[in-house]
Amino acid sequence: MIAGEIVSGGGQADAAQVDATDAGRVEAHLASVVDRAGGVDISFNMSGIADVQGQELVDMTLEDYMRPIDLGARTQFITATTAARHMTGRGRRGHIGDYGRACATRDAARWRLGTACSAIEGMLRTLAAEVGRQASVCVGSDRPAHPKRGCRKRRSTLTVQPTGLAGTDYLEVLREDTLLTRFPNLAEVGEAAALVASDRASAVTGAAANITCGQFAD
Repeated sequence: MIAGEIVSGGGQADAAQVDATDAGRVEAHLASVVDRAGGVDISFNMSGIADVQGQELVDMTLEDYMRPIDLGARTQFITATTAARHMTGRGRRGHIGDYGRACATRDAARWRLGTACSAIEGMLRTLAAEVGRQASVCVGSDRPAHPKRGCRKRRSTLTVQPTGLAGTDYLEVLREDTLLTRFPNLAEVGEAAALVASDRASAVTGAAANITCGQFAD
């Protein structure tokens, strides 16, 4: 759908469905992209990690706890290292990023994602140390919201433990905790992501971009 909107607006886009847990298929897909486009400059992984939210660790099954750790680390490792291999040794820098989970490592008590997010962030920081001269590697912030399709609507039926608040009430508490008393919208997250991936941020690597409207004051 997004690719169609870009094309209808006069741009160029191509979309394909690829299993991000299959290293061979990811490599084949990226190789085909490189053949058609001449290279890869930016790689973002926005894959879901099938996590369970709103449940305390003591009540969670081992399978529910391990699933986002394994799935998140697996897909991020495959896509990031595959992109890095295509970016290195070509004379210009690339950018590898993951947006949507970095600040959850500081918010683990709320969403029980700390272990999975820490694994992803740690792997990307290690990759930055290895390929930083050829590719910047960054992780992004948490909780972008869309005015019509944001977190508030999506989590309206959630009861958050141990607070006991309904999802909408809890999100209101989180919103009030931000320095700007609001959540970032998708346009703001997109603009920040574009900046971090551009040559104007060429001195940035191995870092987390805090795009939370001040929910986390670094």
